[in-house]
Formats: sequence, C-alpha cells, structure tokens
Amino acid sequence: MTAAGQRRSSTRTVLPASHGGGLVRETVLPGGLRVLTEAMPTVRSVAVGMWVGVGSRDETPSLAGASHYLEHLLFKGTKRRNAMAISSAIEAVGGDINAFTAKEYTCYYARVLDEDVPLAIDVLTDLITSSVVSTADVESERGVILEEIAMHDDEPGDAVHDLFARAFYGGNPLGRPVLGTVESIETLSRSAVNGYYRRRYQARNLVITAAGNVDHAALVRQVRRAFEAADALGDGTDAPAAPRIGGRSSPTFPGVALATRSTEQAHFVLGVPGLVRTDPRRFALGVLNAALGGGMSSRLFQEVREKHGLAYSVYSFAAQFADSGFIGVYAGCNPRKVSEVLGLCRDQMLAVAEHGIDEEELRRGKGQMRGGLVLGLEDPGSRMSRLGKSALVYDELMGVGEVLERISAVTLDDVLEVAQLLAAQPTLALVSTHKNPDRFAAAVA
Repeated sequence: MTAAGQRRSSTRTVLPASHGGGLVRETVLPGGLRVLTEAMPTVRSVAVGMWVGVGSRDETPSLAGASHYLEHLLFKGTKRRNAMAISSAIEAVGGDINAFTAKEYTCYYARVLDEDVPLAIDVLTDLITSSVVSTADVESERGVILEEIAMHDDEPGDAVHDLFARAFYGGNPLGRPVLGTVESIETLSRSAVNGYYRRRYQARNLVITAAGNVDHAALVRQVRRAFEAADALGDGTDAPAAPRIGGRSSPTFPGVALATRSTEQAHFVLGVPGLVRTDPRRFALGVLNAALGGGMSSRLFQEVREKHGLAYSVYSFAAQFADSGFIGVYAGCNPRKVSEVLGLCRDQMLAVAEHGIDEEELRRGKGQMRGGLVLGLEDPGSRMSRLGKSALVYDELMGVGEVLERISAVTLDDVLEVAQLLAAQPTLALVSTHKNPDRFAAAVA
C-alpha cells in the first residue's frame, strides 16, 4: 500500500435528503481528491463525473485550445486500453461516456446502471490518470479538432458568440474560444499538450461526483482503489485546490466588432457587464433575464418577433465567471433589418433599466426559475453536475429548498437594482454581409 493509502480520509454530510434526492456526502481522500455523492434511491442508474479544475481561461496564448485538445486525447488510449476498448467497455453495459470543456473546468462523465458503477470508475480513472498522449494520437486528433473548429465557424449563430467574447474581453483568456483557433491548434506540440496534462491533472485539482442509486462508502472505496492502483494520489499531504472564486475583475471593452460573411441572416450579440458567479444578486438577475428575454412571454420575444415579425430567434442570457460576467441579447434577422432590431432590443434594455419590470413579470420570472431548477434536477446527470460545479466554482452547495427560497424572496426593487447594469455602454458583435462597422456605432453609444 502506498503512503497515500495509509493516510486517513475525512467524510462529512453536506446536505440532508430533500426534493427527490438523498444525503449529499463528501469525502476528501489523501492527496486532496474530493468525492461527492447524492443518493437517489428511486432510480436504477448512476451518473459519475470526474471534474478537473482547469479550462480554457487557464491557457497561455501558446497553449490556446489545450484543455479541449486533452478532452479529445484522453479518449484515444491509456496504458491499459485503446480508444475502442474505452468506448466499448461502457457501451457494452448500455451506458454512455463523454466529456466537455468549459472556460473554467473540464468534465469527463459516464452514466451506467448502478451495478456497473465500478466499471465506470475504473474507465474514467484510467482516462484521467493514465492516458498515453502519444505523438500519433496528437497528430490524428489535430485534424479532428480543426474540423470541429470549421464546423463551429460555419454556424454564424455560434461564431457570433465567440466574436462577442473576443470583443468584450479583449486579450483576456476569457475572450478566447474554448476550441482554440486554427493557428493555435496547428502549432500545439505533443510535448506542450502532455506537459499541460501532467501539470494540471493532479488529485488535488480533481473532484469526483456521482448521483443516482449510489452508496457513498462503496464509491469512495472504488475511487480510492482505482487512484492508488494508478499511483495518482500523490504523497497524501496535499489539500484540495481552492474553488475558483473571486480574483481581480477582468476588464471589458464596449464597441462594435463586425465579421463580414455571405450569410442569409445577420446574427448579433449585444452585451453589457454583468455579475460574478457568486454575487448574491444572481437570483434577481435570473428573474430579470426571464422577463427580458427568457421565453416566449418575454419582452424581447413579444416585441421583436410577435409584434414586429423581425426575427425567428431572439433571447437574452447571462454568463458568469469567478471574476466577471455579462448580460447579452442575441438575435438573428434579415441583414437589412439589423438596425431596426438592434434599436428595439436596446430600447427594451433601457426601459427595464429605467423602470424595472411589473408584478406579473416578476411572478412569471420566479416561476420560470423555480420550475427550471426543479425539473432540471429530475435526472442523475443534472444532480451530478450540480455537485461538481458547487465544489469547483462555488465552494458551497445550497439545498434546493434554500435556492427556491432565494428566488421567492426576489422583489421588484431587487430586479430594478440589477437592471441598472443594462444601461451601461454595450459591446456589439455582428456576423453579417455588412462591411462597415461604423454604421452601427449608434447602437453602442
């Protein structure tokens, strides 16, 4: 047994059973590896996620896209399994396995029957700890990622969000696309990607979460055995990495960014600075977002689509990070109608900033948030994700009841306070046939 295996772990109950779930328990293993579970005794499946506290914002310019590159490479082969063996092991028991990369974390996950949890733990641990990252795999996957970038860029509705992030954040890593760029992917070497993997994928930077018909103690034993077998718990002295909270505020930049393309529709995002992820006003922001552009009854949908018939898709959204955030409005419309749609969207933003919302909008907004939260937690995958994010980027896990109470407590004055953010000078990103960004300067004045 390793030195790490001889050290004690610590276990605590994070939340009591509530709202269709069971106890939420956490164990910190030697080396700082955290394991959280939520029991859902009424289901027969388990969702397991291995969360790494690293994302695209952690990359230097020369490593842009490395986090997402690794997400691909870890499925290519380990010391024990090739790519076929990785996928077939989970699919042979009717499960599924996948991964995703975000700006502040990466997650590898599987969903299986409860009896197959040991297999899922073994496969996921193998990926996380023992991937080969061979030169051949780096080269073959380079072409796949370049195709993924091309596919993403071919969708102007997706590309405009990347354009907005670059314009809004400037040179800050938050402004870079998660996929990287063609230039950065073409120049990433095997040694650079492998070095990034070895430095970042450490036990203290990992959180393992599981939700479903799962026994916490049994899962902890399975995780501990798997990581000890891979000699991946370190020397047992490390504490878990601190959650990603706070930091110096990221600067943002108003103005117009235009990408000229031959498209049938113009696509734009108009956005202003918002709230950081842990801001207590985030519940009021959620209600505001629902009223402004969160559904078919929202102001933007009613004004732009129902009343004027100028767009098929129009909505608002909020993005929140450890040290920054933004509130955005998206629409896709006829290029000849861009100025008109922009004017309607900006008018609605400014009207809400000045007058807030009414009682009926407050009621609908709260109902939308409450229903979305509870309905979204009806499957193990959603609860597993909630556990992972709470450990990595919140450092707390509110009970569902407490979240519902926070939403219910939002007042009209709370929404009006947050709505003042909408009056800031905005950033506009536009993908269209237009060639002169100056013609849209009035929209961001």
